[in-house]
Amino acid sequence: MNKIPSYWSKAKKKLMKKDKVMENLIKKYSDKSLTTRKDVFFSLCKSIIGQQISVAAANSVFLNFKIACNGKINPKNVNKLKTLNLRKCGLSRQKVKGIKELAKKFINKSFNPKLIKDMTDEEAIEYLSTLRQIGKWSAEMILLFTYNRPDIWPVQDIGLLRAISNNYKKKYLPPKNFVNKLKKKFSPYCSVATWYLWRSIDNEPIQY
Repeated sequence: MNKIPSYWSKAKKKLMKKDKVMENLIKKYSDKSLTTRKDVFFSLCKSIIGQQISVAAANSVFLNFKIACNGKINPKNVNKLKTLNLRKCGLSRQKVKGIKELAKKFINKSFNPKLIKDMTDEEAIEYLSTLRQIGKWSAEMILLFTYNRPDIWPVQDIGLLRAISNNYKKKYLPPKNFVNKLKKKFSPYCSVATWYLWRSIDNEPIQY
């Protein structure tokens, strides 16, 4: 079941007081909020599939992947799939290797997602990045969407940078010092600010 983070309401009030642009965005997109399914394996698979392709393409490949897993995306079902089956879903060879290795690490417990809850954001990003096909951006997406960490500011995310340019009338790419200034302003609720900035350029809320 998807749940709204406990800090969401408080974060909105704080951000609205701190920043006029954020106040306008929060008022405009008050219909929904960030939710999570709390399924780390599912989210990691979705993150790997979505790398370097459009949202529409990622959704199509992910649907094929879900069907191949008989509707249940879990380590056992993924581990049973042959490389050819995964390739037919639309996955590249590298993504197939990443997802197959991910399933094995969950099964043999060489990767333990339960450890993440006691880690700092930096420690968690480092730990997640030990997985094949998971870099800093993917790790940040997992922390934001699956663990609902409140202060993630994914500066490598093209969507976030484009939204900053649009909403704050800056050129693209926005200056690094301005992006860092926003981070300081929005902390400790950068995740919430990120979500509303994303909404400003994509009416459909993002989920992992």
